[in-house]
Amino acid sequence: MKANPKPWLYGPNWQGQRCEARTRSGTPCQRPARLPVGRCKLHGGASTGPRTKDGLARLTEARTKHGKFTKEKRAEARRFAEEGRQMRGELKELEAWFVDHGHLSKDWRKDWEL
Repeated sequence: MKANPKPWLYGPNWQGQRCEARTRSGTPCQRPARLPVGRCKLHGGASTGPRTKDGLARLTEARTKHGKFTKEKRAEARRFAEEGRQMRGELKELEAWFVDHGHLSKDWRKDWEL
């Protein structure tokens, strides 16, 4: 947890309203209450989002799409993956052929290790 850059700001003599929540250790939270419910921003609870039909409609209209997972991008990724699998299969066949015909030894990879 970060140290308070201004320890004098909310010290023990601060006259403002404190958060009314209890910490996990059972002591009262010492942060200043900033929300109308008398809680700090950590204990105030998260928003549940829009509830009205108008609010939900605004949310739906405001959604943006980045295009990272479109059908076209996923199909392209599948195509690239298939090409990679084919290349690796061809390389494996070539390696087997070279080993069978005596151009490579079976343990040829150890010569290439760094």
